[in-house]
Amino acid sequence: MLETEIKETSSPKIVDPLTKAIGEIGKWQIWICFVVFLVKFPVAWHQMSIIFLAPPTQFKCTENGTFDSKCLSNCTKYIYDHSVFGETIISQWDLVCDRQWLKNLTQTIFMLGILVGNMVFGHLSDRYGRRLPFLAAVFLQLIAGVTTAYSVNWYMFTALRFLLAIATGGTMVTSFVLIMELIGSRYRDTVGILYQIPFNFGHLTLPLFGYYLRDWNMFQLAISLPSILFLSYYYLLPESPRWLLTAGKIDDALKIIKVAAKRNGRPTENIDSSIQKMVVDVTSTQERASLIALFRTPRLRTRTLAICYNWFVCGFCFFGVSQYIGHVSGNIFTNVAISAAILVPGTLISIYANQALGRKITLISSNCVTGLSCLLIMVVPASTASHLTLGCTGLWGMSISFATVYLYAGELFPTVVRNSGVGLSSTVARIGSMLAPFVATLAHTSAWLPPLAFGVVPLIGSGLCILLPDTRGRKLPDTLEEGEA
Repeated sequence: MLETEIKETSSPKIVDPLTKAIGEIGKWQIWICFVVFLVKFPVAWHQMSIIFLAPPTQFKCTENGTFDSKCLSNCTKYIYDHSVFGETIISQWDLVCDRQWLKNLTQTIFMLGILVGNMVFGHLSDRYGRRLPFLAAVFLQLIAGVTTAYSVNWYMFTALRFLLAIATGGTMVTSFVLIMELIGSRYRDTVGILYQIPFNFGHLTLPLFGYYLRDWNMFQLAISLPSILFLSYYYLLPESPRWLLTAGKIDDALKIIKVAAKRNGRPTENIDSSIQKMVVDVTSTQERASLIALFRTPRLRTRTLAICYNWFVCGFCFFGVSQYIGHVSGNIFTNVAISAAILVPGTLISIYANQALGRKITLISSNCVTGLSCLLIMVVPASTASHLTLGCTGLWGMSISFATVYLYAGELFPTVVRNSGVGLSSTVARIGSMLAPFVATLAHTSAWLPPLAFGVVPLIGSGLCILLPDTRGRKLPDTLEEGEA
């Protein structure tokens, strides 16, 4: 507490004029958060949908006998067990035996699309603002999601899902940065973590879609159509005033700031002079920044690499452990619901942890929980209950890590490259999630390999956290110089 007070009194830059004008949080920010948070539901639905689009499916070669799922070289037609699901992409396009790898490839290509979307929309929103790229991503998500439900073959399905993933990645990176730029430092950690709750609820509601819609195309259509509601955001969502100020669009920024101040019951008399002073402070040292700027100076370079690796940990372990749990025997709807339900308390606990312990200690601790839980799977006697419990514990740790790295990245990168920085970090997470399906399915050949990989990787991430500063309660850096200092 004393250290914070010293920094605030010794450095006038700690006082953020934008936050002073509109307040740390108020009715205006809460409304924007509510609007943006809803976008996380389809993000969860589309990212986790492969669980019910391509669930474990029993099959046999002939119409006689039991469903033994044995591959025979002379088999020309497979018969599928439809007792749990109707038509899946596995049964419709025969993704078994020598074509089984196409199921994993579909999800890997989807995660590649998320990667591309993070990078493309991260760049676009740094150049053209947060609002227009966000609206473009939402529109593309709706069109691609609906048309995917009418795919006639695996190639069309995978290509459309790739476009859907680009749009989904775009909504993720632009929406988060927009929220982080509107909230004051006192509430930024809480709001940044609450941002993950709609994803958790989206994941939790997915088994309901899967339970009542057992055919893959109806399931896909049902999780895509709600995006129609987001077209109204053209009228509801303002541009980020912080971005407008750094882009030199002062008049546009002042209009939004004054509206926000009035909605929050703040005085508007001195807004023009204080914001003009902020613009002078920012533009006097600002250069035209690009993603490369994050690697030009030693501190930013080290911190960028460290936070990017921890995003890789989250993408690799979260989606990998989720898929690993899906292969545990039992009711698929119950297993997915349990693994999703445990994420909600994990995310809520991370609010307290980030406030009490800070970003660094929280991330180190949660990574260790996941790493040790997964390593224990290798030594604990095999049983459905023990492996499901340890897997869910690892997933619980990742729910805290994921919430924390989102918050960490949003606070670590300067405003002039914040979207590009968060986009780069999220891109690295997608590389991890692209590898995850193939690692998770290695359990069929070597049972010890998946838990070893999902155990060691987060422990390395914990070690790299030592290189990161704790950004709790700090003013968001606007320039590259502030980010380096």
